[in-house]
Amino acid sequence: MQTLDFKPQLFDSIRRYDRKKLSADIMAGIIVGIVALPLAIAFGIASGVSPEKGIITAIVAGLIISLLGGSKVQIGGPTGAFIIIIYGIIDQYGFEGLTIATLMAGALLILFGLLHLGTIIKYIPYPIIVGFTSGIAVTIFTTQIKDLLGLSIDKVPSDFIEKWICYFQSLQTTEMWNAIIGLSSIVIIIFTPKFSKKIPGSLIAIILTTIAALLLKDYAGVTTIETIGDRFAISSSLPEATMPAMSWLTIKSLVAPALTIAVLGAIESLLSATVADGVIGARHNSNTELIAQGIANLATPIFGGIPATGAIARTMTNINNGGRSPIAGIIHAVVLLLIFLFLMPLAKYIPMACLAGVLVVVSYGMSGWRSFLSIMKNPKSDIIVLWVTFLLTIVFDLTVAIEVGLVCACLLFMRRMAETTNVKIISQEINPNEENSDFQMGNLEHLTIPEGVEVYEINGPYFFGAGNKFEEIMATLGRHHRPKVRIIRMRQVPFVDSTGLHNLHNLCMMSQKEGIQVILSGVNDSVRETLEKADFNELIGREFICSHINIALEKAREVLNGSGKS
Repeated sequence: MQTLDFKPQLFDSIRRYDRKKLSADIMAGIIVGIVALPLAIAFGIASGVSPEKGIITAIVAGLIISLLGGSKVQIGGPTGAFIIIIYGIIDQYGFEGLTIATLMAGALLILFGLLHLGTIIKYIPYPIIVGFTSGIAVTIFTTQIKDLLGLSIDKVPSDFIEKWICYFQSLQTTEMWNAIIGLSSIVIIIFTPKFSKKIPGSLIAIILTTIAALLLKDYAGVTTIETIGDRFAISSSLPEATMPAMSWLTIKSLVAPALTIAVLGAIESLLSATVADGVIGARHNSNTELIAQGIANLATPIFGGIPATGAIARTMTNINNGGRSPIAGIIHAVVLLLIFLFLMPLAKYIPMACLAGVLVVVSYGMSGWRSFLSIMKNPKSDIIVLWVTFLLTIVFDLTVAIEVGLVCACLLFMRRMAETTNVKIISQEINPNEENSDFQMGNLEHLTIPEGVEVYEINGPYFFGAGNKFEEIMATLGRHHRPKVRIIRMRQVPFVDSTGLHNLHNLCMMSQKEGIQVILSGVNDSVRETLEKADFNELIGREFICSHINIALEKAREVLNGSGKS
């Protein structure tokens, strides 16, 4: 029985805590809180909710993930990866539907952790991760063109291709001042690191463009620059905890979106924690991290928030500024709370074009184009999975992309596994140079194959792909060969699945009808146990399931001489 694997890093970190670490964590927490502010606002708006919901998510989720998480430096909150999912759920089910889906995803994440699935999730094929991450990046970039250029479009189409057609048709409606602010924001964010490593470029861009927009409005009479306040009514009051009304029908309809949120949240948080481990030389607890992520996603929707996960950019900001314990993440949440309570009303002056610029830069960072190009040099199967996941993400949605991508990866993996298993026919003599443990008994004369005996060797797992291949070979040979004994060498077979057992059973039954004795050779203990449970002892006889080829050949001679079972 598996034990509960829930060991928050906070409790381990504070045992060896001192004033120097506290000072470093406070400074890192403040900086990360400032970095998280514009991103939380931008992610909230891009997801189709009001800006304060993005900040509430960063506060609640950031606090819980740092308090209960399995990583020392993980920073949690809303991320760009969820934008498209959230927007689609709200569009189809409303905000209440998103709340229910997030609660379900939280429960699933906790279940993943309790079932010790943390290590398994990290092994999701890399081409799938790159494919849907790049697809999300392209989709986020696409959704920001209207605000970036100030295009006059009443309703942007939801379809990716239709969206771009609409943009090109509306280019003549580009509003100059919005376009200048949006493009200026991108330039500021790109060049800020050359002058300042501490203050994030997104914050500088927001401050400068907000001041510029106010000056243009007050002194130049420019009224065409759309701001957050023009689109949203902003509240700085703390929300009350509320639970949505749930029905079985709603829950059933939201299973797929909830599973997508849970899987994506698990992948992103564990990927972020793994990257952080490599930088600080630590090791996170995957299952504890999943449970913490689950609790965070149970709490945030109750307070009006959106799905959250570990954020790689903010986690790296935390590390680069000296954060080495969960205290930094807790302080980051406190900083955001203070900003929310006392400065939130000022957010209404932020230009929408500036936030679009922030998200354009975020989408570029998410795109992983270098990883994309490097995978293009890999085997064709990886390239197929990459492109299928990428195209499905941008043309359809992430739910479809993840489902189909995983199916493609599994099918291609099974094909590779089947290709690693081969069947060799040994006609006259077994080469002693190829033998190992089977060669411990007897001498070379025992390895001569008597007339009337055929030896087949299976190399690799005897699962459904290989089982079908072997069955086809035997069916073909059966038309031309009628030996008295068939020896099937299984020394290189680590396991047998139900399809392999079924095919082997059919072979034995077919051979018995033709008067051919089947002998199994080189069977390891694990495979022998599987065969015994499948009643192969009664089917061919216990004495014909042999551990060595020498014994199998001796049994074959007995059958040929009429002294054995046939």
